Amino acid sequence: MIRVAAVGDIHMGPDSQGLLRPAFDTLPDCADLLLLAGDLTRHGTPEEARVVAQEVRGLPVPVVAVLGNHDHHDEQPQEVTAILQDAGVRVLEGEGTVVECDGTRLGVAGAKGFGGGFVGRSAGEFGEPLMKEFVRYTRRSADALHTALEDLADKGCELRIALTHFSPVADTLAGEPPEIYPFLGSYLLAEAIDTAGADLSVHGHAHAGTEHGMTAGGVRVRNVAQPVIRRAFNVYQLHPAELHAE
Repeated sequence: MIRVAAVGDIHMGPDSQGLLRPAFDTLPDCADLLLLAGDLTRHGTPEEARVVAQEVRGLPVPVVAVLGNHDHHDEQPQEVTAILQDAGVRVLEGEGTVVECDGTRLGVAGAKGFGGGFVGRSAGEFGEPLMKEFVRYTRRSADALHTALEDLADKGCELRIALTHFSPVADTLAGEPPEIYPFLGSYLLAEAIDTAGADLSVHGHAHAGTEHGMTAGGVRVRNVAQPVIRRAFNVYQLHPAELHAE
C-alpha cells in the first residue's frame, strides 16, 4: 500500500513563504511521496518559484510536479522548472519518473495538459489555424502522457499515476460554470489515461470543482486543487486492488 499526498493550485508568492512548510514537514508520518498538480505560483515568475522551492526543499519524501497555466504566465517555464529541480523536485512534462516505495515501483507520468472540452461538447481541429493549433496542443500533451504511462509499464511499475494540471474528465468540474469547461480540461487526456492504463489520475486547475471523478475506463480521478480540498494536501492510499482517500 502506497500513501500518495497531493495538492495543486497553491499559488505561492513572496507573502506566503513558510505557509505550507509546517504541514509538509508532517509528510513522513503520513505519505510516501508528494504530488504537486500545477499552478504552484501566481504569475510564473522566478521569484515566486523560489518561494515554492523553499517550501519543499529537503523534504524526506520524493516530490513530483507538473506546471500549470499560472506557472507559464511570465513565459519563463524553463526557469521555473530549473528552480524547482534545484530544490529536488522532479518536474515532468510528457515524461515519467519511478519512485521506489517500500519495495513497490510506483510510476508517475506527468503533463500539464490543456483545454478543449469533453465528449459531445468539445473543440475540433477545424477552421482557422489558431483553432486547429488549440486542439493539436492538447492532443500533443495527451499523446505524451500516453507514451509516458506506457513507458512506465515497460519499466515494470506495479502502480502508475497520471499527474496533470488540466482535468481529464468533466466529473471533477462540477461546481464550475459549464461555459468554462472547455478551458478546464479535455477528454483527450482521459483517452490517453484509459488506453495506456493507470491506477489514479490527479489534477488541479478547477478551483470551484469537485474532488472525486472517474474516467470512462474506470480510472479514479481526483481534483486536488487546494480551494477544493481545503487543506495543505490530501492523502490517498493506493494499491492495485482499490483506492481510499483519507
